[in-house]
Amino acid sequence: MDDFSPSDLKTILHSKRANMYYLEYCRVMQKDGRVLYLTESKKENLYYNIPIANTTILLLGNGTSITQAAMRMLSQAGVLVGFCGGGGTPLHMATEVEWFTPQSEYRPTEYLQGWLSFWFDDQKRLDVAKQFQNARIDYLQTVWLKDRELKNQGFIFKDNVIQNALITFHERTDNATKTAELLLTEAQLTKVLYKYAANNTGLENFTRQHDSTTLANNFLNHGNYLAYGLAASCLWVLGIPHGFAVMHGKTRRGALVFDVADLIKDAVVLPWAFVCAKENATEQEFRQQVLQSFIEHKSMDFVFNTIKAIALNVPEEEGEFVQ
Repeated sequence: MDDFSPSDLKTILHSKRANMYYLEYCRVMQKDGRVLYLTESKKENLYYNIPIANTTILLLGNGTSITQAAMRMLSQAGVLVGFCGGGGTPLHMATEVEWFTPQSEYRPTEYLQGWLSFWFDDQKRLDVAKQFQNARIDYLQTVWLKDRELKNQGFIFKDNVIQNALITFHERTDNATKTAELLLTEAQLTKVLYKYAANNTGLENFTRQHDSTTLANNFLNHGNYLAYGLAASCLWVLGIPHGFAVMHGKTRRGALVFDVADLIKDAVVLPWAFVCAKENATEQEFRQQVLQSFIEHKSMDFVFNTIKAIALNVPEEEGEFVQ
């Protein structure tokens, strides 16, 4: 272990990392220079390796513990660690909604400086909020046009219902003069998408309720937290504090995480929550499907490129990720 430095553990860019883990009823520890988790059973104890250099998020659910040595290695590798309830929700650390973010005073400051260059100007911040809204629709279009499985499930981007909703969405977004109007427009579009997904999957009388125990609502909650993990990881890598939100309110400490997660939630989490609910999938099956979709559609790449382009005021070419 003495032969490694933190930089050795960061050879894989966060935007290219493939793994996000949710663990429960196990102990996370450092052993022989690796981070492992130990599961205990009546007959034997089993160790499993966590490839920390290729991991972005570690969610620790019910019945978990973690050693100081493991936490140190995870921090060195730039892995975000969060304590959560069963199934990945709710996310909490003691009494606060929180991520354990690895601290480094040597991260680049260009993205933070770029972010602050517009953030204190109300009009510029509103313009960036509109960029966020347009980017999420661009990504939804990219995913829904490309994903054959979603097409087979009836999620057709060119459907008249979707196109009519987007015409209204873009018109109201362009004409918005304050953030509250953007939030209302966003909520109206999301309501249309919920209804569209429910109709496609035969889930009658669906109502979005965060504390509901219905399968679709549970999957939406769980999938959203996976998206929050990707968003928090992106912001940590770029060195942008979570408090500098553009949509969800200037007084909410972690609001920028919600803003960034919204870039990918409608495109990936929303449709698969309904599809998996229709198929009566297990929580693990849903989680695997969402994580696989994140990888297939390069969600982390998209999030990084979008935030970097906004922070550095780089125009994004239509249909292409900014590199």
